[in-house]
Amino acid sequence: MSKQLRRVQNIMIALALVFANAMAAAGYAFNETVPDVRLPASLSGGSACPVPSRQTTGAGSIAVRWSTSLATNPVTLLTRDQTASGRLTEIEQVIQQSFAVWTGVTGTTLKPNSLASLTRVSPATSCGADGINSICFDQPDMAFTPGVLAFTRIVTADHAGEQLANGPVAKGAGQILDADIFFNPGDSTVIFSTPTVLSSNPKSYDLESILTHELGHSFGFSHSAIWSAMMYPYAPAPGTISGTRPTVQAPDAPLADDDRTGLRVLYPDATDTTHMGSIQGRILPANSLSLPANPPGVTGLFGTHVVAVDAASGSVVAGVLGGWSCAALGPAQFDGSYVIQALPIGHSYQVYAEALNGAVDPSQVSNALTTLCRNPTTDAGWPPLSSCVVPSATTSFTSRVRPAT
Repeated sequence: MSKQLRRVQNIMIALALVFANAMAAAGYAFNETVPDVRLPASLSGGSACPVPSRQTTGAGSIAVRWSTSLATNPVTLLTRDQTASGRLTEIEQVIQQSFAVWTGVTGTTLKPNSLASLTRVSPATSCGADGINSICFDQPDMAFTPGVLAFTRIVTADHAGEQLANGPVAKGAGQILDADIFFNPGDSTVIFSTPTVLSSNPKSYDLESILTHELGHSFGFSHSAIWSAMMYPYAPAPGTISGTRPTVQAPDAPLADDDRTGLRVLYPDATDTTHMGSIQGRILPANSLSLPANPPGVTGLFGTHVVAVDAASGSVVAGVLGGWSCAALGPAQFDGSYVIQALPIGHSYQVYAEALNGAVDPSQVSNALTTLCRNPTTDAGWPPLSSCVVPSATTSFTSRVRPAT
């Protein structure tokens, strides 16, 4: 999580809407992985189409642990209970509640029983590529540049059979093999508080909000450009929280509908008959000469933020990163396509497109955009027919709706 702004410039585009079945590629703000098609199809799947990164969701399939090593000079994590055992119990309750936020969303296969029992480990340096999802509060890292409160480091398989240490064996490309969450341990200006003491420490950051956001990354999300979403790239101000506190009746209360919709796309539940709607279309320039000539093959606007709003309530239901599609053997095509999936049926929606040129810019969703292609420049021996080059995101336009044809 960090803090930045960008300026706006405008050109005119046309927005084409089509109400139909889902396309081959969904552009939500997910981490993407291109399978290694240099390997046999039995391992790679045989297609260079990018796939969203995700955890496996069988019972007990997601191993989770946290390091009980806590920074003491300075103290960066405040709790109400100041006893040694009491501090750990209070922190662990926050961890469990933060996991429950994501596993409490209906219409997904990510269930509470997808998580193995949460365990404790003592070494400060417990976060590493070992196949176990870990949370560390006292582990320094070069990624802690100014303004970084916490980050998640993910290792993803690009073919079936990959494994880290004694972690899970990948069943296919896109499977997350390891996701570790690091909290800034050594910055005296960065203090985290559990919910019980946040109000009495208004200059501290809410541990539950930050952890819930980082867990979203560990489940496959990049950042969202929806300001109310848990996956929005900016932390809540010190002394405040993201969304509302979870409750027993509503464990997913801190999430926005954008977060819930994205989770249903990442972990679809075949028994869910409520969230089956989809909207798809293309974002096209009013003047095709405005499209970039390099890289070649760009036929629509790329990196646009397409948002679906419930027409009755006015609430945002989902936002996706549009501009590409992929089918058959791939690779990705930059044709301006988008698809918004897992929408509640029986509702009417308004759709608009906007440029990533405000509080959220392309750099903050880069792992959902730049990972759509592989090519011989970065992968020795990569097949030319499976190669592509990701264009720069279009960050200057205004939009209007053109009726579908």
